[in-house]
Amino acid sequence: MRLVPAYKQSRSSVKVPFFDKLVEPSEQRPETGAMILRRDRAQRFLVGLTWLCLVLAAAKPQWIGPPIEQQKSGRDLMIAVDLSGSMEARDFSLPSGETLNRLEVVKRGLQNLANQRDTDRLGLIVFGSAAYLQSPFTDDHAVWAQLVAETEIGMAGQSTVFGDAIGLAIKLFKDSESKNRVLIVLTDGNDTGSTVPPVDAAKVAATYDIRIYTIAIGDPATVGEEALDMETIERVSAVTGGQDFEVMDQEELRAAYRAIAELEPELYETISFRPRQSLHWVPVALAACLYLLYHSLGMWRTRRRGRAARVA
Repeated sequence: MRLVPAYKQSRSSVKVPFFDKLVEPSEQRPETGAMILRRDRAQRFLVGLTWLCLVLAAAKPQWIGPPIEQQKSGRDLMIAVDLSGSMEARDFSLPSGETLNRLEVVKRGLQNLANQRDTDRLGLIVFGSAAYLQSPFTDDHAVWAQLVAETEIGMAGQSTVFGDAIGLAIKLFKDSESKNRVLIVLTDGNDTGSTVPPVDAAKVAATYDIRIYTIAIGDPATVGEEALDMETIERVSAVTGGQDFEVMDQEELRAAYRAIAELEPELYETISFRPRQSLHWVPVALAACLYLLYHSLGMWRTRRRGRAARVA
């Protein structure tokens, strides 16, 4: 407070021509100067309180709200869809007599899956002559379902690199923070040229705690390039602790999804946090008010003394 400049005030005075003779007995030398008013207690209190407010603002006080809990999906679920030429086989029949190819049945089933697994993060891999990431893990199931609907037979090539699709899934799961890792592969299981055979890729997946559920799409009686390779499908699932399913119609596909849902129930991760709001503006505003009050008080006293001097 002593570093603050003294408040100056002008006051009325009486001029006399013999001022020098008046001060001569006191042996003082008259000089030009100003009268310094003594600071009163109110001013000292206001200045001190203003300083405390500024110190408090510099400390950045915060208001901490009550805890808020949010539930976060606890599982990453990757779907790998076979888009090879063999998925064009029309061996699914509807009650109306209409026949569907294998991919059309897969699409319908995955649309329902997106609605049922609303707590899981879903990803999408498509594979044919090569494996491609169509969608990384996401909570936006509407976008994921739209990407599924846009898939077409042959868009990834005509071959079936079953093993490479598993390898790509392993890479994606390695970058995932979730400890619950599930891969669902929908294919006819007839691998035609993977860099790594499906069973070998499944063994690697098992080391990363990835469970693989394989769904064989189509009629096992189909022959030629479109025939199902059930032996490979069964071994891939067994190696990783998963399960294989063979579906020949939409009802069996829905049953396969229900079985997977029972084996892999929905998981939640609870995240708790407390909102924070900065309150530094409160002491700053109070300091500004005290500063204005300090000067207003000084101006008021100056005017009052001026009126008193004029009256006298």
